Amino acid sequence: MKKIILLSSLIIILVVSVAGVWSIVSDGYDRQNKVILLIKKFVPSTFARKIRDTLFIIPSLKTDNKLLALQVKKYEQKYEGNIFVEKNILSESGEYNFNLKKFFLPFKRLDLKMGWQAESNYKRAHYLEIIEDKIFSISGEGETIYFDKKNINEKKLLQKKINNNLNQILEEKNTELFAIRDLYYENNFIYISVVEKTSEGFTINIYRAGKNFDNLNFNLFFESLVYFPEYSLQSGGRIEKFKDNKILFSVGFFAKYNSVQDMNSLAGKIISIEKQKKTYEIISLGHRNPQGLFYSKKNNLIINTEHGPIGGDEVNFNFINDNKVKNFGWPISTYGKPYKPTKEIFEKNGWLKKSHKENGFAESIKYFSPAIGISELVYLEEQDGSSKKLYVSSLRAASIYILEIDDDMEKVLKTDRISFGDNRIRDLKYDADNEVFLIVFENTPAIGTLKSN
Repeated sequence: MKKIILLSSLIIILVVSVAGVWSIVSDGYDRQNKVILLIKKFVPSTFARKIRDTLFIIPSLKTDNKLLALQVKKYEQKYEGNIFVEKNILSESGEYNFNLKKFFLPFKRLDLKMGWQAESNYKRAHYLEIIEDKIFSISGEGETIYFDKKNINEKKLLQKKINNNLNQILEEKNTELFAIRDLYYENNFIYISVVEKTSEGFTINIYRAGKNFDNLNFNLFFESLVYFPEYSLQSGGRIEKFKDNKILFSVGFFAKYNSVQDMNSLAGKIISIEKQKKTYEIISLGHRNPQGLFYSKKNNLIINTEHGPIGGDEVNFNFINDNKVKNFGWPISTYGKPYKPTKEIFEKNGWLKKSHKENGFAESIKYFSPAIGISELVYLEEQDGSSKKLYVSSLRAASIYILEIDDDMEKVLKTDRISFGDNRIRDLKYDADNEVFLIVFENTPAIGTLKSN
């Protein structure tokens, strides 16, 4: 009897151990699980991949086959935009309950097996925008589609392709589309930010087209006139509404450390652009890679999210109460740690200062360590100001974080989380008409709807 109990115990330990190792080496683990993240510090990624592809080849193949079957369904349905997920989902605390739907997008998927830094993945970031009674979307390769907003209540989105001249106009300029970095609509114009490969290096610009659901004729709207010898994922590129006939535009630092604190460069800046004259002003500096951008007219407040290095993803508040240009500290102050190849740069310059305030910079209202791969945000406030919430999406953590803000808008009172498993979120919008969040998932390209139950 004792032998049977001992043998059973050993089998249970073995099963738990194998399951634990699989959760560490697979791509499906929770990027915010502190135990797994601690263990992964001591397990090199190359070694983890070898374990996955040898010891765990069968479960790995099963996961691949499941994903492949989903991709086949996506390609077979073309532009139908079929629904393939519908379920209820609770937040981590259980306080929030949502209905989640996922509809196929006809765009190419992000391939994490090649690594998120793989060049082929640069064009796998897709975006959406609400244009009156329609929803518009652009792929990382510049393909444009739309569908009627009312279709989110049906089983098919019935997407329609729109022809555009983007690649043609870039070819005429002798430049190459390298990545799309945002999509924005205002006053009958559609704006996109584009990372271009030119003879002078890489740059990021804005193109604009008049609203047209048959054909989009893009023209160059704004040139950043900053060039970088190599492509960097720290490109920024968000476009957002602003006041006084202006729009906001974020430019990442493109790994140009000495340019971020230089007011003569747009690297690592958030700027405003006057839509007629196309002149610009620097609104803030000291940014690494601004991935989310929002302007609250009521509060005269710019909110931005940005990637830190290893940890230190930030949510920043910038109240526009004077003409001062606010400085958020990068690369001098950060709550993250540098990647090994850049560690010497930080040590040589005496950077790596944790506190922003103590070093004369603006503090973030919230930072995340470990990093969540922070992306777009939505700010919602009740008309009487009784409730102020930020909904912050993430890539790495595959989640939306709900941040409750205090009445004075000076601190985060509590944080909740809606986890979507292993599906990265690239873009997030809120449709006030239907009281629903619109989400772009990128592992299996999809438009998601998230509605409170």
